[in-house]
Amino acid sequence: QVQLVESGGGLVQAGGSLRLSCAASGRTFSSYPMGWFRQAPGMSREFVAATSWSSGSTDYADSVKGRFTISRDNTKNTVYLQMNSLKPDDTAVYYCAAGGVGGTKAHGYDYWGQGTQVTVSS
Repeated sequence: QVQLVESGGGLVQAGGSLRLSCAASGRTFSSYPMGWFRQAPGMSREFVAATSWSSGSTDYADSVKGRFTISRDNTKNTVYLQMNSLKPDDTAVYYCAAGGVGGTKAHGYDYWGQGTQVTVSS
């Protein structure tokens, strides 16, 4: 069993930056693919970024490429999402996901965090 706890969300002005963190419990964290998804009010959950267990492979949604960076520190059982040049359209609850086969689809992950709110004001 893996527990995920996100942090780092908040209110930021357009053009600003935030770094989200996702701390994971479990001894096999380093073997899990990890991902970030987000869900805006009235919208379905959408893929943001993903990384393989080794960070050797990453993938991003087109809407965040060049602005967001996913990384992980397996010594700290933590995955990060650095978000730069934030836009009001980035406003959503951001969820960390782990395990399974990973990838860009939510059903590819076995474990989910509770989410952290990111609000970008114009």
